Amino acid sequence: MEKLHAPKSEALRALFWRDEILQVMFWIEGEGFGDAASPELLERFLGVEASVGLRYLDRLVDEELLRKTGGCLYELTDEGRRQGGRVFADEFADLTKPGHGECGPDCWCHASPEEAEACAEERFGHQHHNH
Repeated sequence: MEKLHAPKSEALRALFWRDEILQVMFWIEGEGFGDAASPELLERFLGVEASVGLRYLDRLVDEELLRKTGGCLYELTDEGRRQGGRVFADEFADLTKPGHGECGPDCWCHASPEEAEACAEERFGHQHHNH
């Protein structure tokens, strides 16, 4: 998936980098790379314009989405984790949503084999006959 370039206006650029940083930190934490990240680690995952984005780290601390830990490490606050998770989910929604003809996670077919069979029959428009 190709990354978009940061917007040119300062207000939109700040929002863009907030979302990028929170999403990457959420991913880093979720992948087990640790709860705190250094600017160098973030730069590796943020891509070519990372040095621009890293200028926003202290701003995210001021917004209480990140907190500084020992040294130059940053970690997500509870609110930062919530927002990072939302951005991450939105980014990958096309990859995780059901495909054409598939059921969603709240479908009854996930609860029992009988419902799964009934659901499949309805979706594919045929009956399964026992011979």
